[in-house]
Amino acid sequence: MQDHHGSKDLPGYNPGSPDVAKSPISFDEFRELKATCLFTDEDVAYLRLSYDVLKDQAEDLVTMWRGIIAQHTHLANYGLDRATGEPDKEYGAAVGKRFAQWVLDTARADYDQAWLDYQYEVGLRHHRSKKNKTDHANAAVQIRGRDLIGFAAATVAPMRPYLEKGGHSAETVQRMQDAWWKSMILQVTLWSQPYMNAGDF
Repeated sequence: MQDHHGSKDLPGYNPGSPDVAKSPISFDEFRELKATCLFTDEDVAYLRLSYDVLKDQAEDLVTMWRGIIAQHTHLANYGLDRATGEPDKEYGAAVGKRFAQWVLDTARADYDQAWLDYQYEVGLRHHRSKKNKTDHANAAVQIRGRDLIGFAAATVAPMRPYLEKGGHSAETVQRMQDAWWKSMILQVTLWSQPYMNAGDF
């Protein structure tokens, strides 16, 4: 994997590593999925424009998203140690750093085979297949599929104030947020693969 992902020294964030699962779909099938999502080169351009706006706000976004999670018990419970019932702060910190890196990589919109493979890996890490293994945690054994998919809305809907901080026109801000919506749907679709019956994806 090229170093442009800037995550070489981030524990557990390892696109391109031999430890990452190989995507079950081909790059040609990924192109078809982008077409299904109406995701175009123009969306790529607006995502990349959002990079400079969000690069210093990634941690703030994660804090905001975690605030939403904290407001809902069924989501907050995912971060609890199953033995103690208390928040696993070490696990939470590690996940938070990867979440912030994900913001940057989404905005970079740099799609290659390693990126596609990593989306499948992200899905596996939310699914019982690989949940907790990256950090040797004792949290929930799986993020429910409905919460994985549903939280996509909570991720993008509150982003506008952060995108507005770049000083762009209202139209450009809207285009950036539209691109984020498409990218989020694209990614969560890829993440959902482990949750589907064989042959259904």
